[in-house]
Amino acid sequence: MTVRRDFKEPAGCRSDQVIGREELFTAAREQLGRGGSVLLHGPAGIGKSTVLRALAGEYGGAARTVLRCSPTESESHLPFLALADLLGLVLDEVSERLPAAQRTALESALTGRGESTLQRDGLALRLAVLSALRALADTGPVLVVADDLQWLDPASAELLGFAARRLGDTPVRMLCAVRTEGEEYDRHLRASPPDTLAVRLGPLSRAQLSALLDHRGYTGLPRSTVRDIHRTSGGNALFALELGRALAENPTPPRPGEPLPVPTSLRALVLNRLEMLSAEARRTLLVASAGARPTLALLHSAGRDNAEAETAQAAELGLLATEPEGPAVRFAHPMISAALYAEAPAQDRRAAHAALSTAASDPIERARHLALATHGTDPEVAARLAEAAALARDRGAPSVAAQLGLLAARHTPADGTPSPEVMRLAAAEDAITAGELDLARDIAREVLSRTTVPEDRVRAWIIVIDTAGHAMTEVDAIFPQALADAGDDPRLLALVHYQLTWRALLVEGDFDEARGEAAYSAELAARAGDRYTELMALAFQAQIETLMGHPDAPATIRRALEEPQDPRVACHHNGAGYSRFRWLIMSDQLAEARATVTALLREVRRRGSVESEVHFLRGVAETELHSGHCGRALDLARESLRMARDTGIGEVASAVLTSLAEAAGGEVDRALDLAREAVAHAEEDGDQMYVSRALAALGHAQLVAGDVSAAVRSLRRVREVEQGLGITDPARGRWHGDLAEALVRSGEIAEAQDVIDGTREIALRLEREGVLAVLDRAEALIRAVRGEQDAAATQLTSAQDRLGKLGYSLEEARAAFALAQLRSDTAGPTSYDEAARLFRRCRALPWLRQVVAAAATRPAEAPPAPASAPDGLDGLDGLASMERQVAALVMEGATNREIAARLFISVKTVEATLTRVYRKLGIRSRVDIVRLAAGRRKT
Repeated sequence: MTVRRDFKEPAGCRSDQVIGREELFTAAREQLGRGGSVLLHGPAGIGKSTVLRALAGEYGGAARTVLRCSPTESESHLPFLALADLLGLVLDEVSERLPAAQRTALESALTGRGESTLQRDGLALRLAVLSALRALADTGPVLVVADDLQWLDPASAELLGFAARRLGDTPVRMLCAVRTEGEEYDRHLRASPPDTLAVRLGPLSRAQLSALLDHRGYTGLPRSTVRDIHRTSGGNALFALELGRALAENPTPPRPGEPLPVPTSLRALVLNRLEMLSAEARRTLLVASAGARPTLALLHSAGRDNAEAETAQAAELGLLATEPEGPAVRFAHPMISAALYAEAPAQDRRAAHAALSTAASDPIERARHLALATHGTDPEVAARLAEAAALARDRGAPSVAAQLGLLAARHTPADGTPSPEVMRLAAAEDAITAGELDLARDIAREVLSRTTVPEDRVRAWIIVIDTAGHAMTEVDAIFPQALADAGDDPRLLALVHYQLTWRALLVEGDFDEARGEAAYSAELAARAGDRYTELMALAFQAQIETLMGHPDAPATIRRALEEPQDPRVACHHNGAGYSRFRWLIMSDQLAEARATVTALLREVRRRGSVESEVHFLRGVAETELHSGHCGRALDLARESLRMARDTGIGEVASAVLTSLAEAAGGEVDRALDLAREAVAHAEEDGDQMYVSRALAALGHAQLVAGDVSAAVRSLRRVREVEQGLGITDPARGRWHGDLAEALVRSGEIAEAQDVIDGTREIALRLEREGVLAVLDRAEALIRAVRGEQDAAATQLTSAQDRLGKLGYSLEEARAAFALAQLRSDTAGPTSYDEAARLFRRCRALPWLRQVVAAAATRPAEAPPAPASAPDGLDGLDGLASMERQVAALVMEGATNREIAARLFISVKTVEATLTRVYRKLGIRSRVDIVRLAAGRRKT
């Protein structure tokens, strides 16, 4: 299933002015904060001025004086103009503090004596600029902001550079931006201090560009359109925004295969040298712009006999960047190709495509060009396009297949076989595979508005349902209509009941109903001879039974893997292969699970199935996380989240997994942010399955962050949700050990033991060895609190050994950490070394920081374990076990932090327990506990 969701980047305060530039902005901000200077560089339109304005706005308030200049190309020949912009308004403030010769030189330069000033009074003028900056800095920090440094007049550039090289520790910072096409920015550093940080702004990613378009008001664009904008603009922010504006102003969106509308502003910007080309050279470039991969050989085959000379002329004008020794013809920027094509008359475009329809060697390209050269319906053209779509599908290019399918539908006569609607539905299914959900939904809605054929309508309803993903409450009203269109056809009914399986699971939260629907769908599909749907239904039934802890799960998986198989099911994210992966990972067979899901990921990448790729990428990340490869898991999880955001597929699931990975090997604050967002979106969708998973991730992150009270609240909710859903297998979410540990640290010992006992009973029945070992680790904490130190140490040692053998390296390290804390009263200075070594091996940075903190705060000689309350407290009635333990350690002089470490609870729990002790004993402070205990001993 798929889901559309726009997750925010959990990056604290992100400036909308620097979308996609957060890391670069942070680096520049830190450089300025240290008193350094920054040079921003990159090509025209990339966003340098935007970032410069944001930085200047943030740091301008901290400077007493801000000097600004923004030269232009038309003014670059005027000497000292930039210097006048910078110092003209402050000349009166500093002139009296300059030596007479310097003051005269500076005043004459700023009032227009020209270049002769620099020639005759060169040293005085150079020193005057330096002295002026120092004089301004005497009264507070100075910020020099210079945009478009490439247009700085040479005289001003020379003077500014002279001063910048000699400012030393003077509090003058320079913030400059310069246009560069490559990495050649060194010469511009001459006008900046020696320690200036050069920051290159490169193209925006597709996700970053999408966020920028949304922020500027160009919302609701289909993801396929955003992809085209990204490709056409080359990630250039200015070009992308102009294309977005043109689309917003165009009432009719471009049809499949047609280019984006290029506004006049961009055409003028990138084609100002086109008029210098001959008419024939322009025709040659038009053919090149229409081709997918133009080469000189292709241009010759398309009838452009003088391609070499004409492309060479275009390269001299900067329109092309042909490879010196290669056959490729490459435009200097994708925008040039798009603008040139948009500028050409329609008949010239069709002529270019007609020439390429015979010249191109690839059958997919030939079919596409034939369609774009043809007017109206044409059965032969439609058939060739359908063949090309099938070929693209086989090549693993479903997005291309979708575009070709829509072109085929456009050229198919109304009475054609297959019909235009069948062509459109195939294109919509290809669009789903490619992750273009908006396009698929739009196509399906169009089909529903046109056809009365039951089979076509049911296929269209299924597409609409499928694009809703986990937000099935949004399409709940569709199911009665789909059932009505299906009638009594078992094949169509099987399709609808397969979707009803998801509805029962996600909307109703009823596992028994979902299992029944899946079984019924498989039965109907078998009756109709639809092996694909039968296998999909069996695989889904197996997944449900696995989550339920149902004994039939292995047998159902075997049924789903029986021959004959359908290759589309084998690597589908809801197919039997993935069901087997889930069963393996829940059965502690990590190595085999990794091999299985890695093979699945490799195959779906070959096929181009984006939705399955997102799922399997998460599967690989989950396996790496369980195995304790936290760095690798974090990289994979972040990649899956980026892909999910980019496509709108599985964003809640990817956010949950990334939260777990961040808590293990990244930043706990990011883990908390992601988990909270996932909870909110799952609740909004009414998806109880992912509400529980998101809450489990949130509770885990809260436990790692040390907020045990919040962790208990979150994980108790997980327990309630999963009990309501009927999820019994503790290996599904593996949150039970976290809940038990959080309860122990909160002083809820009895409830922690109940959680362990109830979970252990099911884990024993299902043979979940990894879960059992984690439960033993949690139970050892209970024994430690009760004073059973030796038994706790034995149980922790056993749990650590078993977790290590099973391959759960991170859980093994957590057991070693708990054991080190338990033994910290008697062990030597290296008692935490084993835990630190294991966490370091896992790259579990949040946990490693906890070990370092625990080792640093451990007293040199910790008090002995309170096996029982001291004699002086034996007669104190009304104190619970935890309260007696805390009181005993207070009497021995332990601090609240030391008590928390000894009893495996939080400092807040210690404080709350002491408050109850004071109230029950009628005392006010820790001193009163000691006095009361001493008095009891005397009697």
